[in-house]
Amino acid sequence: MNSTYFRTARKRPSLSVQRFGASVLMMGLALSASARDGVPSLKEPAPSIKDQKPDSQNTPAAHKPRRWLQVGVASWYGSHFQGRKTATGEQFDMNMMTCAHPTLPMGTWLRVTNLKNRRTAFVRVNDRGPVIDGRIIDLSYAAARTLGLAGIGKVKLETVRESDPILATALIAQLQVPVLFDPESMAR
Repeated sequence: MNSTYFRTARKRPSLSVQRFGASVLMMGLALSASARDGVPSLKEPAPSIKDQKPDSQNTPAAHKPRRWLQVGVASWYGSHFQGRKTATGEQFDMNMMTCAHPTLPMGTWLRVTNLKNRRTAFVRVNDRGPVIDGRIIDLSYAAARTLGLAGIGKVKLETVRESDPILATALIAQLQVPVLFDPESMAR
């Protein structure tokens, strides 16, 4: 084969293509360097909360997470469903503090407040429902009894989060966890 054939078939890239590639590379490096401008480097410490000046946007109220709540009509279900499987697969117990909600994730803890008498109770979502339109939650018999709910009633729902110590403390108080170790009974 003739070697000149290969030399003529393979052309070197033109100077304008090389310049274009170099300029794209430089722009990429410049953009990546400018993206790091907002991130503090390892040499300089990040500004602390004490160093920040208070202004209208840095107030604690501006950084408070929003609380999920829902207001609507609640009902309860009891002995007819006793022992049947819930959406989580566990058996329904009308004497447990549980509820059925159409959208909240299973296992979510809710604070339910009866708006008529201001009684509150904490319930865990373990089922889907309610099946009747216009209602936002179906409570177990025990939860309805705690709230003083006879039939249907207007309630407010709030989710309980780990970051909310007041609601978490009230939930633990309602659960009435049995004492496993009592030093007074051991002394006798």
